[in-house]
Amino acid sequence: MSSQHSDTRTQILQATWQLMEQHLGQPIKMGDVAKAVGISRQAVYLHFKSRTELMIATSNYVDEIKGLNERLNIYKKATTGVERLEACVEVWGHYIPEIYGLAKALLATRDTDEATAAAWNNNMHCLRDLCQEIVETLKQEGLLNSAWSPEEATEIFWTMMSIHHWEQLTVECAWSNQQYIDKMTVMLKKMLIK
Repeated sequence: MSSQHSDTRTQILQATWQLMEQHLGQPIKMGDVAKAVGISRQAVYLHFKSRTELMIATSNYVDEIKGLNERLNIYKKATTGVERLEACVEVWGHYIPEIYGLAKALLATRDTDEATAAAWNNNMHCLRDLCQEIVETLKQEGLLNSAWSPEEATEIFWTMMSIHHWEQLTVECAWSNQQYIDKMTVMLKKMLIK
């Protein structure tokens, strides 16, 4: 891949990210992105075959720029279910404020825009998979609260980690981000662990 091709792709991703946050609640068109970058609409399609591909790539680009994989090292180093639960809440709790603008943009249009719904679902399936892995580890260790089936435990864990809950507690209730992380960790441990 030529550096010019790579540079144009990066400019498209950056412009899409910026437009999504600026035009909250409005789907971003390929033409909007092309105009922001100063290229033709067809040039955008040379890099991304569809809006869905562009939205997913933009979301992945933000994760890359924000260093999500490096942040997950704390989770990868955890060896027990309890350590993994704690690490998951810590990583996600610190990450949400940094992606809040993009998340709000995806949430605002996902019910009416197939492309943003695909990007949102892609991200949330990754979080759900992480929750499921933690629950399975707790179960294997004999620590999963018997009030929950593994499926139910995964679903409640995933739901409690939602951006809606973070927003309600930190924005509406004025909790500090650290307070959110600490209290969510305590609550999830009490709910899920014997």
